[in-house]
Amino acid sequence: MTSLKGKRILIVDDNEADRVLVSTHLRRLGCQPYQAQDGVDAVNKARLLVPDLILMDTKMPECDGYTACKILVGDPITAHVPVLFLSDFSNAEHRIRGLLAGAVDYIGKPCDFDEVRLRLMIHLRAASNDDDTQDETASEQPPGIDDLVFQSARAHLLRSIRTPPSLDDLARRVGTNRKRLNQAFKQCAGTTVYEYLREERMQEARRLLYQATMPVALIAEELGFSSSANFATAFKKRFGTSPFRFRQESARSNGTIL
Repeated sequence: MTSLKGKRILIVDDNEADRVLVSTHLRRLGCQPYQAQDGVDAVNKARLLVPDLILMDTKMPECDGYTACKILVGDPITAHVPVLFLSDFSNAEHRIRGLLAGAVDYIGKPCDFDEVRLRLMIHLRAASNDDDTQDETASEQPPGIDDLVFQSARAHLLRSIRTPPSLDDLARRVGTNRKRLNQAFKQCAGTTVYEYLREERMQEARRLLYQATMPVALIAEELGFSSSANFATAFKKRFGTSPFRFRQESARSNGTIL
């Protein structure tokens, strides 16, 4: 839970009851929640607060979540802030639309708060690793053992994402044992080592499908999947749509003809 302590989360939803429910849960996790009632309010408050993460509904008056997300992603002030959609509309079409708008994830309602916590930890950690500027308080203190183990192991995993080392081998490389290794990942990312690796593979798969033109079979191979079918199954389970359909929608959104 410590990695969520003090994190500023902007909750955007036109339903006040839903905003209060999510805010209450996040406050119990140690977060500092803020609220916005629609897309316009979200953009204004995000620019003012620059939160660590935004949880946003999709269907709202004045300005819907997809439009607000595009504005936030395109604004230098808020471009680095991860946006997660939290919505009743969670079928493949809406998930694709959310990902193309720039969101990093899409969680369906009614939500499982354990899933919300896990995804928050993953995306907050990823944002922290991508940010060149560190919090002043953090820079004054040396990193803990768990953080050192996590950062070192993460670097090994990302360098060998196609053929990752076994858990024991990875533990040896960072000078610890498998129990302490999983403890470090649980503490710093809220996941086990393999859960974290699976999420990193899925995010890289999404990036390659959106940005690159390499065949899906080659992407599957590059990410260490034994077959295109296994890759397609994992991608659909994670994002609610097939890699082929996601690529088609990406191309349509960019005006590209496949």
